[in-house]
Amino acid sequence: MALPKLIPRNVIFGNPDKVSPSISPDGKSLAYIAPHKGVLNVWAGSLEKKDFVPITNDKDRGIRAYFWAPNGKQIIYIQDKGGDENWLLYSTDLKTKQTKCLTPFKGVQARILKVDKHFKNEIIISINKRDKRFHDVFHLNLKSGKIKMVAKNPRNIDSWLVDAKLKVRGASVARPDAGFDIIYRETEKAEWRKIISWDSDDVLASNALGFTKDGKSLCIIDSRGANTGRLVEFGIEANSTKIIASDDEYDIGGIMANPDTYKIEAVTIEKDKSEFIVIDKSIAADISAIKKIRAGEFDIMSRDDADKKWIVVFLVDNGPAYYYLYNRENKKSEFLFVSRQKLLKYKLAEMIPIRFKSRDGLTIHGYITFPPSGLLRRNLPLVLNVHGGPWVRDTWGYNGEAQWFANRGYACLQINYRGSTGYGKKFVNAGDREWGGKMHDDLVDGVKWAIAQGYANPKRICIYGGSYGGYAALVGATFTPDLFCCTVDIVGPSNLITDAKTIPPYWTNYIALMNKRIGNPDTEPEFLKSRSPLFKVDNIKKPILIAHGKNDPRVKLSESMQIINAMKRKKIKYKFMLFRDEGHGFAKPKNKLKFYAAAEKFLAGNLGGRFEK
Repeated sequence: MALPKLIPRNVIFGNPDKVSPSISPDGKSLAYIAPHKGVLNVWAGSLEKKDFVPITNDKDRGIRAYFWAPNGKQIIYIQDKGGDENWLLYSTDLKTKQTKCLTPFKGVQARILKVDKHFKNEIIISINKRDKRFHDVFHLNLKSGKIKMVAKNPRNIDSWLVDAKLKVRGASVARPDAGFDIIYRETEKAEWRKIISWDSDDVLASNALGFTKDGKSLCIIDSRGANTGRLVEFGIEANSTKIIASDDEYDIGGIMANPDTYKIEAVTIEKDKSEFIVIDKSIAADISAIKKIRAGEFDIMSRDDADKKWIVVFLVDNGPAYYYLYNRENKKSEFLFVSRQKLLKYKLAEMIPIRFKSRDGLTIHGYITFPPSGLLRRNLPLVLNVHGGPWVRDTWGYNGEAQWFANRGYACLQINYRGSTGYGKKFVNAGDREWGGKMHDDLVDGVKWAIAQGYANPKRICIYGGSYGGYAALVGATFTPDLFCCTVDIVGPSNLITDAKTIPPYWTNYIALMNKRIGNPDTEPEFLKSRSPLFKVDNIKKPILIAHGKNDPRVKLSESMQIINAMKRKKIKYKFMLFRDEGHGFAKPKNKLKFYAAAEKFLAGNLGGRFEK
């Protein structure tokens, strides 16, 4: 049987129609992100009148993250320039539509630390204005625009904890041994003291989330004494721990806390699919009603100040996101919109959870997406799509690239190789010093699994990925060149020595952790050289496509240029795409569509699938 009709690239990778809805503090208005003159901006309007209009007027990269000011009179958003990740904070007045920069400092990065509905004109932010390596904490008055430093970084703090009174009373401190400590002070004038220590083996499965309402306890994800990260209430003075939620195989993922009481109401655990677990019975009836709205994984995105109206999103693997307004008083819901309306016209594919054993006995999880047709799932061309990070993981749900591959006639394999998070500390720590080693073995074992199942044609397999996934793609082209018939690398490191020495300054507190988990460029250059694709460039024998953003602050453009220049010297053929107004990945629709058009033609030429002309 034939494949379903071709989905235009613009439908998958162009701007969404509407995303990220958020309800106003008074529950009367709604904001969301949608295109305005081809650029993503924030729209807002009355829920009753449906008079939605663009509030912001970004004309360049588009807005992708925003929130209502607690006063309900402003929209606050962040934006960088050309992908440089120097995020500045902007405020747009809903009445006048006038926008002003709240952090008008050159070359700095602002981060949002605390927004609380009880403080209408105040938020807490951090800025690396004084020293690009370290973020200090500032109090920002949204009404006047004035900022005031309230905590100075002593050079080793990587993140801060703010209590329910907007006071800075906790912080995460990076240690030279790659561990992290949580420090605490009773008041902003008191001395700091250490209250929690996480060794380096625990840090990727542990994290401090925030204070309880009374400020006497911390809510933390804690893997000490266990394999997985458990949700724990840590009593500061008593040095006590109370387990709120845990799982034997998976780390606790997201949490849902009451904005008034700070009490944990629910948690999510990313298993093969996301599992939503109610902790506080006071919301049980609401969650039961929400589950009946439609099929799919759901999340609570936004709540009004009265906590009577919620914005709920439903996620599926074979369709767009569905957004609803849920009324807690009558337990009824109102459909708002979907993220990509045109997707509903096409037949999309299912994402199927898989697992297999690695060559050394680890259980490896992942997903496979087949072409959505009557074609037999046999001997298909396959794209191994490697996630970035590497300390994140792929999850179930709609994935634009997976749908794109499947629609073009390829199976898409996504593997949560060792070093991926969410599966406990033993699994994530098994990736230590295994870049280009056992982490790559897991990818190879996954491909061999797909071949053994009869799904994949062993002569038509592509390795594809961005960031760490781009590095993995280059490793595939140089370490196991006979396994893959082509390679696509997006913003991937080629030389682990130079990559480590060109990290952004604000990653300084992670150097010890990176040295432990990847390798130390100062003391182990030969080891890192042995794991770097650049030094095995002679092995490249199949077609390769490389793409990079000129302004990438994480993986510098020089990482791509090094291996390109080496291929030039060796007279190895390659294709290269440089995006001068992008950073670590591609944000602008025109750039995304340009890349995907070239990649689609490249894949068709090497895997034999179809492409949009």
